[in-house]
Amino acid sequence: MPICLRSNTGLSNIAIAAVLAGTLTGCVVGPDYKTPDPAMPTHWGSKAGSKPSQAPQLSQWWKQLKDPTLDALIEEAIASNLDVATAKAKIREARATYREQKGALLPTASGTASAARTRTSAAEGGTTDATFSTLYDGGFDASWELDLFGGNKRAAEAAKYGVDAADEQLRDTMLTLIGDVASYYVQAREYQALRDLARRTAASQRQSAALTHEEYKAGSATGVDTAKADALANSTEADIPTYEISYSEAVHRLGVLLGKPPTTLEDKLKGGGPIPSPKMNVAVGIPADILISRPDVRLAERQLAQYTAKISQAEANRYPSISLTGDISSSAASIGDLAKKSSIGWTFGPTLTVPIFQGGQLKAAVDVAKAERDQYFIAYQSAVLSAMEDVENAIVSLTQERLRYGKLVSSSSSYRRASDLSHTMNKAGVVDFLDVLDAERSLYSAEENAIQSRASIATDYIALNKALGGGWDGQVDVSKPVVIDTDTAPHLAKAK
Repeated sequence: MPICLRSNTGLSNIAIAAVLAGTLTGCVVGPDYKTPDPAMPTHWGSKAGSKPSQAPQLSQWWKQLKDPTLDALIEEAIASNLDVATAKAKIREARATYREQKGALLPTASGTASAARTRTSAAEGGTTDATFSTLYDGGFDASWELDLFGGNKRAAEAAKYGVDAADEQLRDTMLTLIGDVASYYVQAREYQALRDLARRTAASQRQSAALTHEEYKAGSATGVDTAKADALANSTEADIPTYEISYSEAVHRLGVLLGKPPTTLEDKLKGGGPIPSPKMNVAVGIPADILISRPDVRLAERQLAQYTAKISQAEANRYPSISLTGDISSSAASIGDLAKKSSIGWTFGPTLTVPIFQGGQLKAAVDVAKAERDQYFIAYQSAVLSAMEDVENAIVSLTQERLRYGKLVSSSSSYRRASDLSHTMNKAGVVDFLDVLDAERSLYSAEENAIQSRASIATDYIALNKALGGGWDGQVDVSKPVVIDTDTAPHLAKAK
């Protein structure tokens, strides 16, 4: 935008500056940000042909699992998790950066003061006389960049988007945290159930093995029968340490997620508990909902806005800039005379800076900013697609796992009947003992699969709510720093 200043207008420098400030306050260069409007399908792929689903109920979704222990763990994790604490600090950093950038839009002022002692010597008649004088000086300096082309305004705009992005980063961190706490809690209950099953089954198999040894002594069983009975009991008992390891790892991970030592929850969870069971129907809404509900998608959109503003910031550096500068100074031989008998001088006027040749650096900086913006635009598109993929996978997994669980429960029930009948028929001499062992092995495997499937249903339910964007919607205090500094006023340095 060309600027013409004519000497015959009769305006003073102050008036010229005022006119410029008034007419160019809203002037900016570079692209204005527009929120992307990606094309979204009208329904989830797995819901094709069905009536539109209701909006998902994402607020405190984990409470649908009806497990008070899990509810308490999630609240504790939100309060003390270290990743959440880091995200809070990033919000404080972003807010401070925004305040810093807004300050560039305002004038700056500073005061100065000085005192100088002068000695003057004069040689007369072979002697040297000296005179001393003291000069005190006080002043006031001020400057204001008019921001003709919106460079500082765009910088503040980018910083504001940065605050929004930091807020979404915190929400995304809490969403991930809640999902992780719920998932590891389900794993802990799953491995407890599998361990208890292995213990019960191994105890029953040991009883069968003991009876087989008695029958072997009586001549009604073979050595093969006793060997296989012992092998089956040993194999089942070997599963117990494996489940103990997996259980301990899940509990230790939960402790760390709560920002505490790994063994913190061992006493609290060792009593056992049921595997959480979600309600049958889960509303999933429509794909467009994730643009609003997913914090990672909103984060990508805010980052795109932030880096779009940075293009304009770099573009503004290629245009002229005008600053208003002025100062008032006063000098006197004594401090008391500064305000009365002092000499006072002042200067005021605009300073025009025009970039003429920078070796292509300014244009290159704009190209860099545009390339960064393109990367964040692609990242936003990727976030949307990944979010849709997460939801689609979770819907299919939850639906199919429920069907699988129903079949496994029926299978387990049938194998239990088969095991009971095999024992009865073996005592009657109708079937071989190897049939009994085979029935016990099949029953143990079926019950094991049913427990794992029930845990998978809970895990898929958690994954679906995460994919839909369900997270923490309560109040979060981000203002309190983790480290409280003391003795920050001027003080003597302490020896190290």
